[in-house]
Amino acid sequence: MRFLPSEPDQAWLLPPSVQDVLGEDHLCFFVHRVVEQLDLWGFEQAYGEEGPPAYPPLLMVKVWLYAYALGVTSSRRLEQRMGEDLAFRYLAGGATPDHWTLNEFRRHHRRAINDLFTQVLELARGAGLGRLGHVAIDSTRVAANASRNRVESEDALRRERAKLRRQVRRWQQQCDVADPNETPGTVLDPQEKQAVEERLAEIPRRLEKLRKAGPPKRSRTDPDSRFLREWQGFTLGYTVTMAVSEDHLIVEQRVTQEATDNGSLLPVVEAVGRRCGELPQKVSADSGFFSLANIAGLEAHGIEGYVPDSNLARELKGRGRRSRVGRLHHAEQRHMRQRLRSPAGRAVYRRRKAIIEPVFGVLK
Repeated sequence: MRFLPSEPDQAWLLPPSVQDVLGEDHLCFFVHRVVEQLDLWGFEQAYGEEGPPAYPPLLMVKVWLYAYALGVTSSRRLEQRMGEDLAFRYLAGGATPDHWTLNEFRRHHRRAINDLFTQVLELARGAGLGRLGHVAIDSTRVAANASRNRVESEDALRRERAKLRRQVRRWQQQCDVADPNETPGTVLDPQEKQAVEERLAEIPRRLEKLRKAGPPKRSRTDPDSRFLREWQGFTLGYTVTMAVSEDHLIVEQRVTQEATDNGSLLPVVEAVGRRCGELPQKVSADSGFFSLANIAGLEAHGIEGYVPDSNLARELKGRGRRSRVGRLHHAEQRHMRQRLRSPAGRAVYRRRKAIIEPVFGVLK
């Protein structure tokens, strides 16, 4: 025969061993080996003795971690892949949880999933990764899963309240001049009137909640998100700050609503020490993280900082003139400029982008 046989309708299409198809170096086998070493007690204690048996946390953690590694974040998409993708079928052991079960596991175990981050760091440090000689810190804006058009503001709520009040007054005027013999088609709908009155009574509470939230505008679909400035304009979302080691391992992450970065430097550095058991030797960050308190805090921790002020940052990029050190009144800022103007300091600061920017690029 000139061609190999092809029989798609045969009863068994796959070989007995998954490794024969995917190969021993496939990512799913690595995820399987790693998760088998993790302590999942935080997941298991959330289940009681009553009720029907649940899918084991070991299975759910494997499929979700592998899904995130591939950029699959939708539970419906994951349900589809678990029926079609051989790697997902291997990690699930042939089980087929539906999208509701998958999403409920992720929603219910948020704290336990976050705690896995520390365990993964411990495994990586044990494997020789996560060198803390030089840690680069940076932040980025991540858009929320929310519509920019569904936003509450005080002006919008006042306009809505005025509109509802006018509607109620019109109804009252109609009731005053209504003819007792009018036809049923012109009678006001009591349910609609009740719904409008409930919306009107709800507006003061929404106004009070908006004032307590702080920002002048608040998303109705994701109240925790904020309008944050970035180079393209404003993003409705969050600020994600990360610390990355020299070998591109994320050693700390932080999600906040902060519009500026300078308040995040020291908390992230201290969190790296708690996660990894030691502080980094060198820390580099862009000018958005600069403040005299941050520079003093790094020196107090015995950390060599490479954080330029805005003028020095423009100078390092070749966009500004050299600032005179003698004009500065603070010794910390003078020492920082001297360090970053030296050839060794420039080399360390140039390395910052190569350490952390690829990590942001992969995640996004």
